[in-house]
Amino acid sequence: MPEGVVIHGREPRLGGAEWTERYRGAVMNTFGDPQRVLVRGEGSHVWDADGNTYLDLLGGIAVNVLGHGHPAIVDAVTSQLQSLGHISNFFASAPQIELAERLVELLGGDGRVFFANSGTEANEAAFKATRRTGRTTIVAAQGSFHGRTMGALALTSKAAYREPFEPLPGDVRWVPYGDAAALEEAVDETVAAVILEPIQGEAGVVVPPDDYLAAARRITSAHGALLWLDEVQTGVGRTGDWFGHTPSGVRPDLVTLAKGLGGGIPIGACVALGEAGSLLGPGNHGTTFGGNPVATAAGLAVLRTIESEGLLAATRARGDQLADGLSAHQRVETVTGRGLLRGVVLTEPRAAEVQTAALDAGLILNAPTPDRLRLAPPLVLTEDEAAHAVSTLGAILDEVLA
Repeated sequence: MPEGVVIHGREPRLGGAEWTERYRGAVMNTFGDPQRVLVRGEGSHVWDADGNTYLDLLGGIAVNVLGHGHPAIVDAVTSQLQSLGHISNFFASAPQIELAERLVELLGGDGRVFFANSGTEANEAAFKATRRTGRTTIVAAQGSFHGRTMGALALTSKAAYREPFEPLPGDVRWVPYGDAAALEEAVDETVAAVILEPIQGEAGVVVPPDDYLAAARRITSAHGALLWLDEVQTGVGRTGDWFGHTPSGVRPDLVTLAKGLGGGIPIGACVALGEAGSLLGPGNHGTTFGGNPVATAAGLAVLRTIESEGLLAATRARGDQLADGLSAHQRVETVTGRGLLRGVVLTEPRAAEVQTAALDAGLILNAPTPDRLRLAPPLVLTEDEAAHAVSTLGAILDEVLA
């Protein structure tokens, strides 16, 4: 057997150092060296090339909602590949239609779906839809993250991401996130859409005031602008509801989804509700792989499993368990977020050190800002696993921030 080949679940012969050296020679250096080379996953755990085990508290950045190797996804993808894999957008398939119908149903009915392959692509589709209003100005929030392609990047707040690639498309007005008064001042009859995340994930799990999305809906409606909610990270049960905006009661015009929707299989969706559903017509947009039978079969399996296994309630319970346990630690200022999207705000700006120590101790999480850790584990996280996460991370905080 050639060096490094994995057959029927056996571990590769090469260790992490050897794989990393090969990575450096073959993969573009857009991410730096990998923190670990992973070879296997099961449930909420993964294993690296050196045989170490980790509790995955990041879930592929909010992607693996059913954990690793869940039978529902494995069965759905395997069965679909055996019958029909790729067909192009000249044709339709049953999984594509059924998933679109289910997403529209979950969002209140009367909508249309464009399937893509990622959250960035879903946002590109929504961006193009806003142009069909005849207006070009977009209002976006400081601290936002909407993707890395040129259109989505134009709406992403972080200057270090945007500035090397300017000029970018679009006339974008920036407002402080969560500030309804600033939003009202920024929106007028020239604005095509306001784009907001119900909870800002990349900013460190920042939660706006309870009435913020309702205010955004009122303001956009008053000026004939679209309300576009980026649910790429918050959607598909992540916050303990089907969507992050669900508790607000608002009905947006555009909703973009990805990450958890495929449970690890690449898929994105731009859902246009009401009149917005007719903004894009034949020839306005397209994709080769978007909405393919395999990805949409995976999406259906995810939605059905969340429902059948009661994972929305479980997500709320496990999220509260993590928040309550970590909030009690003297080195934690507060825990933000809902469900299993949580930001752990530290008393010192040393989140990167804590993240590194946590990885060495067998916990995968990340540090999106200097003083915040982000947790986005699989929705199948068990009570015992959550307790282990709290105790282990608590010990790490004692050691690093002593």
